[in-house]
Amino acid sequence: MRNRRVRTVFSFVGILATLVLLWEGYKAMGAATGGTWPFTDVELPIRTNERSMPHVWDIVSTLFSEAQRGRDELLVTVLLKAALFTFRSALIGFTVGSLVGFGLGVLFVRSGLAERGLMPYVVASQTVPVLAIAPILVVWSGRLDLPIWVPVGAISAYLAFYPVAISTLRGLRSPEATSSELMRSYAATPNQVLFKLQIPAAMPYLFPALKVAATASIIGAIVGELPAGIREGLGRAILSFASSFSSAPEKLFASVLVASLLGIVFVALVTLVERLTIPAGNRLDPNELAMAGQGGAA
Repeated sequence: MRNRRVRTVFSFVGILATLVLLWEGYKAMGAATGGTWPFTDVELPIRTNERSMPHVWDIVSTLFSEAQRGRDELLVTVLLKAALFTFRSALIGFTVGSLVGFGLGVLFVRSGLAERGLMPYVVASQTVPVLAIAPILVVWSGRLDLPIWVPVGAISAYLAFYPVAISTLRGLRSPEATSSELMRSYAATPNQVLFKLQIPAAMPYLFPALKVAATASIIGAIVGELPAGIREGLGRAILSFASSFSSAPEKLFASVLVASLLGIVFVALVTLVERLTIPAGNRLDPNELAMAGQGGAA
């Protein structure tokens, strides 16, 4: 177990170092060739000047500079406060979406009619652009005098419920037929079969889906903050720094970096709960998760 954690840390650091080297290598190549591919006159797809691709160390250092002139507050402080605000909305959406997704999975296992009738709509719901839904929910919540975080949480829940529903459905159907027959031979009720057989069997399928839902809920919260006019979250910070990208691109990249780290932290929290809940040998492999999602959708 300890060796596995060490390998995980080294893999993470190695991938991070590779990405930094690719970024800086691309910039160095553009500077050496005048913005073209080596030995050709074909221009590079992304300019390598400081206004388009700042150095990695400039992005990191700007986190510890003033967020605005005349203010003593550091940019990292502002972004961390915004990340905490966004995380609260994402956590609400993640919780609601996971419960809805789990409930749909249970409903589909219990009722073939419900699965045949609702599954096409569940799948089709993921083809609707979030940017189109967000303003609608904001307007509706405003007319109903609901708190401003309600539409943001609803958008996060909208993105989070689908992977949980599909994986729950696959997991609840994962017990072997002999186990189900044994439960029936004991005259177990449907609820007993659900809680004593199906739900424990579904847990290895559920947690990988919860990790996907965690990252999706962060995206939903950031997108939902824009039409909602919320000034405290990461969505507003990204939008504000995007408007001044030509003069201070490092700040936009820094806000994106903090948003990415927030997603990593959220997934790490779900992973911690998974390790405390499920033995290592019973956890689902990522390749099996992909097959589970295909099987559930079918």
